[in-house]
Amino acid sequence: MTNYLHKGDLPAGFTLGPVVAIDSETMGLNPHRDRLCVVQLSSGDGNAHVVQLNTETYDAPNLKRLLADPRVLKLFHFARFDIAAFQYWLKVETTPVYCTKVASRLTRTFTDRHGLKDLARDLINVDLSKQQQSSDWGAETLTEAQIDYAASDVLYLHALKEKLDAMLAREGRTGLAEACFRFLPARAALDLAGWPEIDILAHS
Repeated sequence: MTNYLHKGDLPAGFTLGPVVAIDSETMGLNPHRDRLCVVQLSSGDGNAHVVQLNTETYDAPNLKRLLADPRVLKLFHFARFDIAAFQYWLKVETTPVYCTKVASRLTRTFTDRHGLKDLARDLINVDLSKQQQSSDWGAETLTEAQIDYAASDVLYLHALKEKLDAMLAREGRTGLAEACFRFLPARAALDLAGWPEIDILAHS
């Protein structure tokens, strides 16, 4: 089931459990220019909640509270982008976090395919459609196809995390992954501050 919240917020007191899968949809890939429009969430129970934000006010205190809640692990694919969008548009630091893309890169060193579609196909045998990825997320009302697409981006992250956790443990890289996850809010802040393509730890 998918719960579509049109230009709203999560209900007061809304809880999704200790691990919440989260994704976002924006008007483009530049967080300074392209509005954050949609945030979708799932607790891994087969249900998704698609929040279409009021982009005039970004008044979503319950969503912001969840993103900053230290008791809730926020589960992403490519967390770096979403965290930066939340920092810029919602003025909130998202923590703690887990990123399936980072986990994939640390474990699936036999491939250069680490997109969500690749992970879903390879690890849990799910074929995700990315047809709506580049649609107009700033529309007044989302289409049913957009809502279904947004939901699909979070419905499978818990299953992927389970597979990737086992691979991280097998390769002895769980601690390294956790260190990377802790750094992600700072990495997002660097992106916003003007260092998106520069490795500040590089020799030159």
